[in-house]
Parts: sequence; structure tokens; C-alpha cells
Amino acid sequence: MKRLIIAVALALPFAVYAAPPASSAFKDCSMKMTVKDKVSKKSELQKLAKVNEAESKKIALTGGPKDGKVGKGGIEMEDGCLVYSWHVMAADGKTGTEVFVDAGNGNILKTEKEGKVRTALEKPVDKTKELAAKGKEKVTGEPSTSHSKKP
Repeated sequence: MKRLIIAVALALPFAVYAAPPASSAFKDCSMKMTVKDKVSKKSELQKLAKVNEAESKKIALTGGPKDGKVGKGGIEMEDGCLVYSWHVMAADGKTGTEVFVDAGNGNILKTEKEGKVRTALEKPVDKTKELAAKGKEKVTGEPSTSHSKKP
């Protein structure tokens, strides 16, 4: 009995840490995804979406800076939800906002402000990740969702 109590006491902190946060911005998404869907190719995720890419870009513009321009982004899984993630840059090119659009109903689920420095630092890293993911798909034949199509 003591061993059971000790095992539960040791496991409880890990279970709490692994649980998703109750205040997730994506808790109200309309398209919950499963583990199986997580390994789907971008083209397969696109087929599941009820909102197409062009519509999601228009919606993202409403959640970003005034007179903004949609940059990189695309469809992906985020916190168990199927979403479009678009970087909307301000007309001055100094600041921007990452806008997450629900791929099922087109609602904006979350926005994150970004500065020019962060975006400039992300660019080479994002390109490297994109090329690596494409290479993995070609060589292994295994799907990868770590890259997105450029608009």
C-alpha cells in the first residue's frame, strides 16, 4: 500500500504538468485534431479544412495591423486544433501580428504581436526548418507538418 501511495505521489506532478492548460486560446476551435491527424501532410490537412487558404488570409488581415500585408504562414495543427497561422506585417514593415484563424469556421482564435527584430531572426531559422522538412518528406516518404507553403 505504501508503494502505491508513493508511486501516485511521484506521478501526480508529472500528470499535472502534462495536462493541457485550461485557458488555452484554442479551446473554442471548431476542428479538434487527433494524433493520427498530427502526422498528416499539409495537403491532407487542407482537405479537412472547411475554410480555404484564400479566405483565411482575408480573415487574418482583419486581425492584424491596419493596412497590413499577409506574409508567411499556412495550415497547421496548434494545441490539438486545425488552424491557419498567418504573419500579418504592418505597412511600415516594422511590426506585425501572428493571427491564428480557425480552419473550420474562420474565427480568429488568437493574435500575437511581433516586432521586426523577432521576425528578422526567425526568417533564416524558418527557411532551414522548411527545407529540412521537405527533404525529409522526399527521402523517407514520411509526412511532415513542420513547413508551410509560402503565399
